[in-house]
Amino acid sequence: MAGDGSLLNVLERIAGALERLAPPALPAPDFEAADCFVLEPPLRLLPVRAVNRVPIGLLRGIDRTRDILLDNTARFAAGLAANNALLWGARGMGKSSLVKAVHAEANERRSPGTLPLKLIEIHREDITHLPALMGAIREAPFRFVLFCDDLSFDTGDSSYKSLKAALEGGVEGRPGNVLFYATSNRRHLLPRDMIENERATAINPGEAVEEKVSLSDRFGLWLGFHNCGQEDYLAMIDAYLAAFGIDAKGEDVRREALEWSTTRGNRSGRVAWQFVQDLAGRLGRSLD
Repeated sequence: MAGDGSLLNVLERIAGALERLAPPALPAPDFEAADCFVLEPPLRLLPVRAVNRVPIGLLRGIDRTRDILLDNTARFAAGLAANNALLWGARGMGKSSLVKAVHAEANERRSPGTLPLKLIEIHREDITHLPALMGAIREAPFRFVLFCDDLSFDTGDSSYKSLKAALEGGVEGRPGNVLFYATSNRRHLLPRDMIENERATAINPGEAVEEKVSLSDRFGLWLGFHNCGQEDYLAMIDAYLAAFGIDAKGEDVRREALEWSTTRGNRSGRVAWQFVQDLAGRLGRSLD
């Protein structure tokens, strides 16, 4: 019928208009372009040509934690079983630095002929895109460590449920070629009042006690970072000075370093690095 043809033409014009309005399809990521990427929502992966990382040998005072995470990452890179990891604890003690250093070291140690391990950083505010990202890289011929720095959730924030589902839940589960590493100042990622609210609204309050660890339980490794002692702090400074060939030892430097940490109310790897940068500048040195 003539009316049917007219209707068909209208529908075709509508379909064409909708196609023109739709955003262009995202190009497939070129995983050969770099070893590290940053997620740009919804699913664009931006290559990072030069990663801001510290050599693993300069990370002091966290030897046991370093060895555990490196072993877990190296096993994963070799195609063996490995766990998601939550690095939690004191600020400035090298949590994010360790993840990036371990990624580089695992790639250095990989067997000849094996594909490099890729690191993808996903920002805290983009965590709701994690399930889609895992689905997009599930079939890629690489192994991936997805990394979220300073991960935590505030009261009323329901995006933590996306993380729960992505790590172990859902029909498909976590892809075999993906690990998830996160750093946080909170061991259980959720604030106390949010934990208490979930307990109070549960059907069985007795079982709800477990709810406070239900998210962090998705991580097979819990690696704690604690404020370092004075000798570890000074050892960090000595290691940085030696690495950059700065000849500045002795009681004067030790006294200045301790005074520097006192004025900041904290001893940590970050504070040690900041002191070394200040000292190098005063000595007319660059740390490039």
